[in-house]
Amino acid sequence: MKKYQAVIFDLDGTLLNTLEDLADSTNYALRQMNYPERTIDEVRRFVGNGVEKLMERAVPTGTSEDDTLKALAIFKEHYSKNMLNKTGPYEGVVDVLKALKEKEIPVGIVSNKFDAAVKGLRDQFFGAYISTAIGESANVAKKPAPDTCIEAMKEMQIGREGTVYVGDSDVDIMTAKNSGLECISVTWGFRDEEFLLEHGATQIIHKPEKLLEFF
Repeated sequence: MKKYQAVIFDLDGTLLNTLEDLADSTNYALRQMNYPERTIDEVRRFVGNGVEKLMERAVPTGTSEDDTLKALAIFKEHYSKNMLNKTGPYEGVVDVLKALKEKEIPVGIVSNKFDAAVKGLRDQFFGAYISTAIGESANVAKKPAPDTCIEAMKEMQIGREGTVYVGDSDVDIMTAKNSGLECISVTWGFRDEEFLLEHGATQIIHKPEKLLEFF
């Protein structure tokens, strides 16, 4: 098994189970716009490409761009105040981050969630273990573009060689490929093993602690 010297994590569905809070804020925005609500399984399928795409997928087909943007603004305001209601690390994640810190492995986060939320969640749950956390902003292209990974590697002072990307979705597999990084896909998040294999996963783990075998 290959050993790595640094790791970049996706956030939602990889380190944190954010699904219920995302669904609650999505449905709050939909209610405010008098649109039908979505089930948690629908929201699970909609996440992964940033909140703009989440809202585009959640609103009814044929919704105007202006109304979609209104719903997005309502979502962002609600989520920023309610993103800690039900969100927490997946079981075993904090122990893995502790172990990586003890091994002096550089650790970063890149996410398509808006940057302020990424940094806020990092501070709340992982501040002792992760300094670099980069989310969506106006001047950095979203995943699967490599920009957030490149920015993270620069901040972490690491190169592609020996760095692995860890995520739970097809977007993460593409992000790793576009960034020139190897990828470990996880099945405890928003996509299952069959889906990941169909989208090119080459290394799959089913429990966070299995990650430590790669370091």
